[in-house]
Amino acid sequence: MSSIQLPDPTSWGGALLLSDLGIIQAEGPDAANFLHGQFSQDVNGQTAQEARLAAYCSAKGRMLASLLNLRPQAEQVLMLTDSQVLPGLLKRLSMFVMRSKLKLSDASASLAVVGMLGAPAAARLGEASGVAAWGVQPFLGGWLIGLPAVLGAQRWYWVGAQADAQALVAALPSLEAGAWQWLDVMSGIPRIEASTVDQFVPQMINFELIGGVNFKKGCYPGQEVVARSQYRGTTKRRALVAHGGAPLSPGQEVFNLADPGQPAGLVINSGSVNGTHSALVELKLSALGSELRAGAVDGPALTLGSLPYELPQAEEAA
Repeated sequence: MSSIQLPDPTSWGGALLLSDLGIIQAEGPDAANFLHGQFSQDVNGQTAQEARLAAYCSAKGRMLASLLNLRPQAEQVLMLTDSQVLPGLLKRLSMFVMRSKLKLSDASASLAVVGMLGAPAAARLGEASGVAAWGVQPFLGGWLIGLPAVLGAQRWYWVGAQADAQALVAALPSLEAGAWQWLDVMSGIPRIEASTVDQFVPQMINFELIGGVNFKKGCYPGQEVVARSQYRGTTKRRALVAHGGAPLSPGQEVFNLADPGQPAGLVINSGSVNGTHSALVELKLSALGSELRAGAVDGPALTLGSLPYELPQAEEAA
């Protein structure tokens, strides 16, 4: 994989409202148990001190949504997901509640997600800035979530009341949405957006590598397909970082010039900052080492970059 000169995010810092993330709230005695049976993640065993990635899959094992779950109380679960995916996800989950004792609702009007980055945010957070990746702790009446560092830059989510979110953002330097989206790409943590719903089995976008699939938790929709994909042999498609000469779009096809007759992959998420256009792309591993193009065989060239975590060696060599 080729390397290019990347921006240095350790020189950035500030906060922004993440309006592209919405929040579904589940409340009631059966909230955790119901969601435990719907997602790829263990919800029953989740504590208030941890956030957990999860996939919601179709019966065919394709991801209909990606989520980051919080469980502030035993009978309350908050699910962060793409704001455009949220309505369909909420409707589908509601279909299966039946006699379970819980209420599902869109909490996005009352709760907001703030993205925080770098030294200015760390100064505002004080000792709380040391929260571990995927750790959760109370802060300013809401919940602070540690995120994995990206290229040496510290990041956090803060989830809480809309008014408090506005005040928190106003107290810090403004951060561009493009910068945050670019860091999301470079983190290697995929998010299902409207254009990629029902496209990927979790392993195709590395979701099990980043802790989004618990293979010991038992049944959920698509579980047999996901388990079979895990244990039948080497995965043939993976998420990789790619850089291009023009902005890239989620759902955009990727072509391999050595086999141009059909797409070799799909853009999962994208971001641009300081003239650098990057994307997390789902790609056939057989296309590694070939010339890649975005959108069409005569589209902009793509250069593969590096993930912040390792793929299984047998797959890297495939």
